[in-house]
Amino acid sequence: MNVIVCGKVIPASTVTIEIDPNTKRMARKGVPHELDPAAASAVEEALRLTEKHGGAVILITMGTSDATIGIRNALAMGAASAVHILDDAVAGSDTLATAKILAAAIKKQPFDLVLCATESSDSYSGIVPGQIAYFLGVSPVTFAKEISVDGDKITIKRQSETGYDIVEATLPALVSCSSGINEPRYPQLKGIMAAKKKEIKVYTAADLGLSPDEVGEKGAREKVLTIGRPPKRQAGKAVTDEGEGGKQIADFLAEIKVI
Repeated sequence: MNVIVCGKVIPASTVTIEIDPNTKRMARKGVPHELDPAAASAVEEALRLTEKHGGAVILITMGTSDATIGIRNALAMGAASAVHILDDAVAGSDTLATAKILAAAIKKQPFDLVLCATESSDSYSGIVPGQIAYFLGVSPVTFAKEISVDGDKITIKRQSETGYDIVEATLPALVSCSSGINEPRYPQLKGIMAAKKKEIKVYTAADLGLSPDEVGEKGAREKVLTIGRPPKRQAGKAVTDEGEGGKQIADFLAEIKVI
């Protein structure tokens, strides 16, 4: 079983996220990066599946040259190879363009299953997995807290507010993994050394058959119009209870239309 993991490489958790006022995008250059912990869980789940059923794990990511450190981490964990979409033309892609790019890269690899984090730990949009499934023409099975495969059938326990649901689909399929699905393994020295020899394919948008108008800022349908700090929180209203405290609270709640 060949499993592809779409994993994002993000600024390290030690970095204070900043927004570039000119591009209105997250500042990613000149800061340390790491494999998104949510993506590391997806890699771990893929490795467990292939260790049980056979096959290989391929990581696919899109990002600047700084993404290499996160790619190497996935390879050190045990992924067989990786695909790095490295192209200035894709900078500024919105979620739809990102999904289109990742799906085009996935189609170049043989796969039975695609795993993603439910959402990345830096932007938290949570809609890219479903969009990838659309472009691949496969079933999206989301919010998995447990995954099992039997032949061409995949079964998950989908996390919900009251417990979990059992959801089944036929392979090939795409599964998004909830946080806490597992504890990712720590790369050992042997894996770190082996990662240096594993293949990392590099694609541009043109390699994937995508024109400049389909990706990056030109292809983006979502636009950030302005950025700014939220307004300062106003001071609360103090109530001194001298026998009419309850009435004052009720009047205040009525004033703000809570009651």
